[in-house]
Amino acid sequence: MSKVVVISGHPNLAASNTNRVILDEISQAVSEVEIRRLDERYPDFNIDVEAEQQALLSADVIVLQFPFYWYSVPALLKKWLDDVLSYNFAYGASGDKLKGKACILSFTVGGPESSYDPLGYNHFEIEQMLRPLQQTVYLTGMQFIEPVYTHGMVYIPGVYNELSDVQSKAKAHASRLCERIQNVIHDPAIQIERFVREWFARFDVLPADSAEFIRALSEDITLDMMGDHYQGHEGFRDWYTAARRTFKPGCEHLVEQIEVREKGKESYRIELRVRLIAENYKDSPLGGQAVNLLVNEVWQVNLVGNLVQITDYQVMATEQAK
Repeated sequence: MSKVVVISGHPNLAASNTNRVILDEISQAVSEVEIRRLDERYPDFNIDVEAEQQALLSADVIVLQFPFYWYSVPALLKKWLDDVLSYNFAYGASGDKLKGKACILSFTVGGPESSYDPLGYNHFEIEQMLRPLQQTVYLTGMQFIEPVYTHGMVYIPGVYNELSDVQSKAKAHASRLCERIQNVIHDPAIQIERFVREWFARFDVLPADSAEFIRALSEDITLDMMGDHYQGHEGFRDWYTAARRTFKPGCEHLVEQIEVREKGKESYRIELRVRLIAENYKDSPLGGQAVNLLVNEVWQVNLVGNLVQITDYQVMATEQAK
């Protein structure tokens, strides 16, 4: 089951007329959701970076929920972004920890939609103002999902709107956000990409028992490992045994590119570019030399429900590796 982590960036959620309603609705409608209230956790702005990073690592879908303050996020959420999305975690040479996760911006806007227009008093459209946040998501390698936002979400007694109206709009906003989350969770490309990253994460450990890999392979799978051919489950076991005799546990597979293409009903082609960084044993065919190898991989998979099954697996050297 996919886990959803919601980062609430409202500086005083207890006083909110809309964000609080949205989060209450989400907590009831979405299974396996964790809502992290930054205002409760960090009233002094002293962010526990490790705790926040661990929360993000556990997530498949990350939602940033906030009121739109001065055309951006509130200061507390900006501090969270600055601290948590750090070098070698969210970006940089080894900063791929969030890669492939889905990110949804969900926010409330006080001004009417007509004001976010070249002829309105805010002059620019909301989408234009979101570009720094959109680029932030892109740089981390996360998938930028179409944002959910609602205008006219301010209530000032006797001045702006009625409380019942803005809270009704907040519930409608929550409904749209829930639908967006469900669409992401059940998107085949996202399910497959998550499977690929979990596959390599487990392979990096090189467990003695190959059963968890076998479960994801069709009985008649064909494997072409840079010219070495294997067939079926027994073929995979032979190849995996040889891999364990060559590489030390603690390998690192970095998925640099991934593209999922639909071939037919429940059938997909996955094109990957993967970098393997590994140590190997001295008595292996590689003679103990460290490996830093870039390869192309092509997988054929079937997706039935939430189950991904690999039917064909090819690994080919890139031009750089030849």
